[in-house]
Amino acid sequence: MVGSKSDSLFSLIPSVDKILSQPEIQDFLVIYSIPFVKSSVNTILNDLRDRIRNGSVQPHEIALNKLVDQIREQIRLTLVPGLCCLINATGVVVHTNLGRSPLSNRVAKRIVEIATSYSNLEYDLEQGKRGKRNAHLKSLMEELTGAESVLAVNNNAAGVLLALGTLAKGKEVIVSRGELIEIGGSFRIPEVMAQSGAILREVGATNRTHPHDYERAINENTALILKVHTSNYRIVGFTREISLEELVQIGKQHDLPTMMDLGSGCLVDLSAFGLSDETTVQEVISKGIDVVSFSGDKLLGGPQAGILAGKRELIDKMAINPLARALRMDKLTLAGLEATLQEYARQADPAMSIPALAMITKGIDELMSEAQEISSSLESELQDRAQIVIEQGAGRVGGGALPTSDLIGPRICIRPRDFSASRLENALRRGNPPVITIIKDDYVMIDPRTLLDNQANLISPLVGRAFEQIQGQSGMKSHED
Repeated sequence: MVGSKSDSLFSLIPSVDKILSQPEIQDFLVIYSIPFVKSSVNTILNDLRDRIRNGSVQPHEIALNKLVDQIREQIRLTLVPGLCCLINATGVVVHTNLGRSPLSNRVAKRIVEIATSYSNLEYDLEQGKRGKRNAHLKSLMEELTGAESVLAVNNNAAGVLLALGTLAKGKEVIVSRGELIEIGGSFRIPEVMAQSGAILREVGATNRTHPHDYERAINENTALILKVHTSNYRIVGFTREISLEELVQIGKQHDLPTMMDLGSGCLVDLSAFGLSDETTVQEVISKGIDVVSFSGDKLLGGPQAGILAGKRELIDKMAINPLARALRMDKLTLAGLEATLQEYARQADPAMSIPALAMITKGIDELMSEAQEISSSLESELQDRAQIVIEQGAGRVGGGALPTSDLIGPRICIRPRDFSASRLENALRRGNPPVITIIKDDYVMIDPRTLLDNQANLISPLVGRAFEQIQGQSGMKSHED
């Protein structure tokens, strides 16, 4: 009986040709490609067949008009961009999950200009022959960092991989146990090192590593001494790590190159803003480290990129490694990075033009003024449907930088009276545009530090829309009950 019922339902499924002949589907064929529309039709029909096999389909669900409606919705959903713009209200500036550092309008405009035109990406205009894409960044980055030479690749992990594969393939690299870090996505320094072909030589203990630990580990197979920025954690208490000066001295005594994976790519001294833990690229270079690698999209404030800076002889070796071609940046990243570096050269205070730095260094008074405006607007929007208060909170730099430093500032706290904070957070996250917030003590919190230009004005109507959606759903459920 079950088999015959299924067979009967299968016989009701219209053919693909019949569906494509329907006027609504014909309209889609004018706008979209035939293979795309056919794929959407097949997706719906395959799902229908699976549900028939599972016994979860009634005959009326196979009506042609219902299938056409489902296909229309399938096409709409398929064409909704997966990558969307959203509002970061978390107070985490370089938010890894939310795209890290936003770019300035001037940098974004430069990317669009290059994207929509031909360019001299690998063409030397003076010589009239093939050029090198790295040449566009070279002189500017050398000026900004004080390095003899630089090489840019597609991210910092790629830079470390290229450096290790060039300078130490098949040989040992000495690293302190306390610096064998894991970064986002479960990528670990030992695994990157293994992929490069270099051999890890751990020294010291997790919390204390001394200069003599490095010296004892050096042998005829040692190729490099590597120091790694501990990124998103700090070891405190009974600790000891080797200084840059000590590292350089050991390298010189044993004729070994030294390298530092700095990670964050900070080019500005942030101590004036109470953030003194982050070493700058210039400081590392000035101490005599032979190679430093760092990111372009963290504290530097540009697009995702990895930059290797240091001694010309070593950088030149990396540039001719075949792996460098596989790891190179595309023209859009190159344009964005060059434009970001120009902001450092153009402005006496880069925080004025680089959004990530502007947010990190924003003053309490300015933040409080924004918080009060948002709070007042929310009170008018929500009336008595929520409690609105302003509390002091601690934002973060993010991106693995300054993990022990808080960015103190105000937060707007919303406590709905008729439903939970988690329901409001969920509605805001699923809104258009999505708003990513914090939940604490049954409050939804909005940190104004990470709101971009004009986004503060959007908060109140988006929260109001979320309230209406939740209360509408509650009213519908009550009516159904």
